[in-house]
Amino acid sequence: MATPVVEASEPDNYYGYRRFRKGKFEFQRDEYFVHIRWPKGTHTMAADVFLRALQRDIAWNFFYGTVNFDGVFGTLNHYGTVDIFAGRFNDAYRKAGRDYNETYASDELMATFKAMLDDWTNRGYDPFAAPEETKHPYGRKDGENRRAIERLRVTAKRMVGLPGDTPLRSDAGGYPVNRHFADVPQDRPEIHAEPGFENEVSAFNLFAYLSRSDVTWNPSVCSVVKDSLYCPTSEEFILPVEHGNDRVEWFMQLSDEIIWEIKHKETGAPRARVICRAGDICAMPADIRHQGFSPKRSMLLVWENNSNAIPALIQSGKAPVVPVVF
Repeated sequence: MATPVVEASEPDNYYGYRRFRKGKFEFQRDEYFVHIRWPKGTHTMAADVFLRALQRDIAWNFFYGTVNFDGVFGTLNHYGTVDIFAGRFNDAYRKAGRDYNETYASDELMATFKAMLDDWTNRGYDPFAAPEETKHPYGRKDGENRRAIERLRVTAKRMVGLPGDTPLRSDAGGYPVNRHFADVPQDRPEIHAEPGFENEVSAFNLFAYLSRSDVTWNPSVCSVVKDSLYCPTSEEFILPVEHGNDRVEWFMQLSDEIIWEIKHKETGAPRARVICRAGDICAMPADIRHQGFSPKRSMLLVWENNSNAIPALIQSGKAPVVPVVF
């Protein structure tokens, strides 16, 4: 397979950053902002907002459905190909005829996004971290932080901790307990397996596991049963994207609080405001976009149905956009 081509300029003489092009989209950053151009318009985002969203889009491999970096720019995953768009899910842009869309093979667009993130992330800035845990992203070009941006998403094949599968966070590099989770017990369950089943029976302390998460808003896959994925994550500050679902997502709030702003997926019009506290469970329908706000670092369990048949079933009307029809 040929290596995807990345179109980029030489570093800018003043700011030190490279400019990137993908098709008719152009990307440029300066000390504070990222500027996006396409044939029908231009758009500007704060550098930290863009980089935190770009980091998740890469880490999630474009995720389920739509990843809106904000109300104008984003990507739409077709699982093999990806749309890159401006104004597509913005009612005002569409009515004005300023929306624009291009489609690429996933690995082709990913190569451009990774090169952009690498060049535009400076020394000391970690787009995976909460603001209090990292330096600011602003200023002229100053080194790189590949150790942070090249973290791999934790993905289990069965359940974390089982022999041969994803290790527990406390075992893998000894990640420290996060400052907001200092009161979380670190004890482990006792396992008494029948002889012959020692490699088949396992258990772990999910709260301890999440207390050692060194990233925010990046769900790990901690258990897999056929198409059922349990994806716990620790959340602090703002979910860096507005996620537009192509299937129903279930959220179980394990600790503290998250405030969810819910919007219409196609237009961006506000639909609801949901406040989830520890013990609350809610479902995000397949026809909305959502963004979360976590005042204190919190623990969230996301349950996903990973079946690749769901988007087509919903689009054809054979499956509902909500989890329960009363």
